Amino acid sequence: MKERVIYKERKNTNCEKWDGLLEEYGRRDLLPVWVADMDFEAPSCVQVALQKYIDFNVYGYYHVPDSFYDSIISWEKNYQGYRVKKEWIRFIPGVVPAIYWLIQMWTQKEESVLIMPPVYYPFFNSIKETGRQLVECPLLKEDEYYKMDLELFENKILKENVKVFILCSPHNPVGRVWTKKELQAVLDICKKNEVYVIADEIHQDIVMSGYKKVSAATCGNYDEYLITLTSASKSFNIAGFQCAYAIIPNDKIREDYDQLAKKLHFTEGNNFSYIATQAVYEHGRPWLEAVCNIVESNYFYLKNELKKVMPKVKIAPLEGTYLAWLDMSDYVDPKRMKETILDKCHLAVDFGELFGGENYKSHIRLNLATSRENIEEVVKRLQLITN
Repeated sequence: MKERVIYKERKNTNCEKWDGLLEEYGRRDLLPVWVADMDFEAPSCVQVALQKYIDFNVYGYYHVPDSFYDSIISWEKNYQGYRVKKEWIRFIPGVVPAIYWLIQMWTQKEESVLIMPPVYYPFFNSIKETGRQLVECPLLKEDEYYKMDLELFENKILKENVKVFILCSPHNPVGRVWTKKELQAVLDICKKNEVYVIADEIHQDIVMSGYKKVSAATCGNYDEYLITLTSASKSFNIAGFQCAYAIIPNDKIREDYDQLAKKLHFTEGNNFSYIATQAVYEHGRPWLEAVCNIVESNYFYLKNELKKVMPKVKIAPLEGTYLAWLDMSDYVDPKRMKETILDKCHLAVDFGELFGGENYKSHIRLNLATSRENIEEVVKRLQLITN
């Protein structure tokens, strides 16, 4: 059964992406393609499930039903190939808060945490703001394609005495869906050197045709070093409910995590978040498939049209996520990137330096989970750079 995906005008709805432009960029005259949420209505099953709950009109304390856990277990098994047990699942309000918590659970101040830039910028913040030592192992770039630098990765671990590695899979912003072979190689290095792995797999369901996302936890026997963090939030545009979950197979790690959660007094979500998550995992698959088709179509439109008018733009191949990663270095002086994109193109984007500093000042990240009309407008506005 197919489900129609409906584009929604979000201005004046207290939407961060559209109504937060003045605060973020100091102006309102920009087309927003920055915040990583979608301009689409959530699947209709969310509205149906929440309406049923709202009609009852009692919003007291919520007993999380087994059906909520069953929906996660079924989803992970059917679409991620990961056989998860109920006792492994822990509620978290979001992947980012959990990363902060796990860094503090597994390391002491000044100990080293490794990431692979260009990468989701809260990774940097989580390390710096918890007083840990940031270690960077940049991805290798070959033309427009990125891969892991395994030799440098192990050298950094040994030299910097790394305690934790934050894995982004699929990778935000470069759009890589790591192969099983790549994941096994990096996880084997971590296991050999007793490095804990936080696997951020929040974009796990947004995968383009011809690719298969592999859960890190299914690549081998890594349970004593690995926690998986994920959510339905990116996949189904329900991030506002703030419901994610950690999968912790190892008894000792799970015990340590539970002790930490008790100290934080943060072990439960709100009623609406559980209901929405269960609804999409039980009934949202047709909508998700339709969204992936839209994202892929928007990507190829962006790539093909830009290549006609700006052939030297380097666009990373999109394997997963709904985010496009563009290198504009042949057209824009990196020092003038912000000025050019904001003042000439009137676009609100995520600028590359957020994802790894000076080395990525020539890059921008664009959100493809929007209407074709908006993507067409993005192409028109970027073309102004050449005029």
